[in-house]
Amino acid sequence: MTTISVALGARSYDVRIEPGLLARAGEVLAPLSRGRPMPIVTDTNLAAHCETLVASLAAAGVSAPVLTLPAGESTKSWAQLEALTDWLLAQGVVRSDHVIALGGGVIGDLVGFATSILKRGCNFVQIPTTLLAQVDSSVGGKTAINSKAGKNLIGAFHQPAVVLIDPQVLDTLPQRELRAGYAEVAKYGLIDDAGFFAWCEGNAAALFAGDPQARAHAIGHSVAAKARIVAADERETTGTRALLNLGHTFGHALEAETGFSDKLLHGEAVAAGMALAFAFSAEQGLCPAEDAARVAAHLRAVGLPDGLAAAGVTADGATLVGHMLHDKKMEGSTLPFLLARAIGRTYLDKTVDLEKVAAFLDGQTA
Repeated sequence: MTTISVALGARSYDVRIEPGLLARAGEVLAPLSRGRPMPIVTDTNLAAHCETLVASLAAAGVSAPVLTLPAGESTKSWAQLEALTDWLLAQGVVRSDHVIALGGGVIGDLVGFATSILKRGCNFVQIPTTLLAQVDSSVGGKTAINSKAGKNLIGAFHQPAVVLIDPQVLDTLPQRELRAGYAEVAKYGLIDDAGFFAWCEGNAAALFAGDPQARAHAIGHSVAAKARIVAADERETTGTRALLNLGHTFGHALEAETGFSDKLLHGEAVAAGMALAFAFSAEQGLCPAEDAARVAAHLRAVGLPDGLAAAGVTADGATLVGHMLHDKKMEGSTLPFLLARAIGRTYLDKTVDLEKVAAFLDGQTA
């Protein structure tokens, strides 16, 4: 087992990574239960994994009622938040209990937010089942639901008690979901670790083919990188944690334009957004054009979109910038952007002219 600590003082917790960990989750989680049930929230795609988890908990003497929600981004909604909190209250959950989020980023975000507000805060456990959730959304305590105005605009910082990652669950993940998660893996190389991006270029094929060592290295390296950044800037107040948003400002606009649907998965939008961030940086003379081309080439090589056309987005620049104005990172009338000076050298720019962004995006659709 690889154990990575997220160092946040009294809110510190471990991320445990081990093949086969799902089947052993009961012995790891039993001490947290203190004889109380541990409700599981999951989605309709994860019946087999949920059965494994319930059996593991039962073997450790822990009962685990299950709520199964619809799969997909639309589950991060007010309606499902209400349904979930009502169910947890019906289960008699108290503040010291631990609710288990078994699923991808949608389930993790929803359960994290629900437990942040239930009885003014109770505990939860992340057991991420997608690559994206394993390397990104399960770590760091950002929880949220979506609204009509945009993605993740209603939420809270709420850290889990522990994160359990079993790389073997990725064996049942559809290739499209695996690729979408890989965008967040590549991101860690692009933001501040050029050597890791080079590793990604050389090992992505093995990761997609199911090589255990490649997957373990990608997950472990990504989690360690995120843990370091979160520990330095938990609530995104110094600008350090903002580095993790590379590609997200462009990407969220693309998701909004496609209706936050399976037309464009979150990781696919992030991939296109990262390519656009590097292309915009190159156009502005901030980043070598060859670095932007290298980023786009790698994303194409692994089957991810490298821009608007590949993401299936035909909207003009003004429309996409309009979506960006709902971004939760807006500061007054200013929208901070993650731009690049090179691969592994991204930075936060709070002086970007949105008219230039719109003109750039118009050029991308020409």
